[in-house]
Amino acid sequence: MRPSYDVVIIGSGPNGLTAAALAARRGLSTLVLEARDTVGGGLHSAQLTLPGFVHDVCSSVHPMGVASPAFRELDLAALGAEWINPAAAAAHPLDDGTAVVLYRDVARTADQLGADRSGYTRTIGAIAAEWTRLEMDLLSPIGFPSHPIAFAKLGLPGLLPASAFARFFATPRARALFGGCAAHAILPFSAPGSTAFGLALAGAGHARGWPIARGGSQSIADALVDAVRSNGGEVETGINIERHEQLPRADRLLFDTSPRAMARIMGDRFPSAFAASLRDYRYGPGAFKVDWALSEPIPWKASACFEATTVHVGGTFEEVAQAESTPWTGEIAERPFVLVTQPSVFDASRAPSGKHTAWGYCHVPNGSTVDMTTRIEAQIERFAPGFRDCILARALRSPLTIEAENANLVGGDVGGGSNRLLNLVFRPTWRRYATPVRGVFLCSAATPPGAGVHGMCGYHAARAAFEGD
Repeated sequence: MRPSYDVVIIGSGPNGLTAAALAARRGLSTLVLEARDTVGGGLHSAQLTLPGFVHDVCSSVHPMGVASPAFRELDLAALGAEWINPAAAAAHPLDDGTAVVLYRDVARTADQLGADRSGYTRTIGAIAAEWTRLEMDLLSPIGFPSHPIAFAKLGLPGLLPASAFARFFATPRARALFGGCAAHAILPFSAPGSTAFGLALAGAGHARGWPIARGGSQSIADALVDAVRSNGGEVETGINIERHEQLPRADRLLFDTSPRAMARIMGDRFPSAFAASLRDYRYGPGAFKVDWALSEPIPWKASACFEATTVHVGGTFEEVAQAESTPWTGEIAERPFVLVTQPSVFDASRAPSGKHTAWGYCHVPNGSTVDMTTRIEAQIERFAPGFRDCILARALRSPLTIEAENANLVGGDVGGGSNRLLNLVFRPTWRRYATPVRGVFLCSAATPPGAGVHGMCGYHAARAAFEGD
């Protein structure tokens, strides 16, 4: 017979572990149950290709991780996590052999943009300048902001479709830089609110950077586990919960799972209408990802790409917009927008001496079975001739493989749900973290503020669960 607990958390992604760490710090008896043999959810690193090549299986670059108030409160650095934060967050190569770069320095970034220099400074530069006032509001449920004037600089233009905001820029370079950031929304650029993602990520890039974790993303998960255990909490792996009857007694249950999984586990304990709303929760496009072991760095024509943690491969704003519209119509982009990162350029522990690791992924229809390897590699080759000659080995992850490895990523949706405006406001239902059953909460990326390695979904769910204690 298992003992009873104050808090039991199902799932060990960054949100579940954050909630568990906060519970344990309160002196509450806390248990985390993970179905897989490793903790962390998307925070997992492994030798996917060849011995000695360490790859991040899912999340690798963490703009909101370094910005996270929850992670700062837990002091992950004291638990062994270390950020590597280069001078450039992102680079966007173009067909003329140059790249436009999102540097930490706003002025240095704006200086690349010619006629758009002042416009960039007045918009994205202004958001970066206000970042410390914006941070908590951006990483919280949508509501009245604590700094409304500062928030208006992002919130009002952010409601626009990215295609409309891009018209404020006169130059292709400025539009391309913005488009690469906006594509992280995993939305068509015609969608209202798609601008907000581009503005927020660019602003975060200036204010906080887009860092990677030394040694791999697994180190962040390991630090969170230490935060749980050092305060008396327990973490168990290999425990697959299918029904609530399998759970130990607890005053509070927090689910770091998809809404569908929570509905399945809770079964008839949930009212039928609420369970149906969880099952009907809307997901966005999936991802197709390729990891590479390389004999040398990717041979970018634009050397500035070596300065950035992320390279946005897609060409002009218009090309990126076209590529990002296709998953929503069930189609495959022949020239996909590809997010590329090469952690070994900044972290030698990721590969044997002289060798490198890299990965690239693109957005595809949810659950797609189309192999995108050739299209992804052709896009990289377009801006880095000779890339294919550097490949020693590759590992492929289709949307269905991604879901099989992490059940929260339904159909390969790495965003934890559609980022359409209505889905953002009512994520996953109007109750947000709470449910009709007392003491039962959802804390996964399907709750506000959504996807990203920041732990803030778990942070806010924990506050809701422990309110009044």
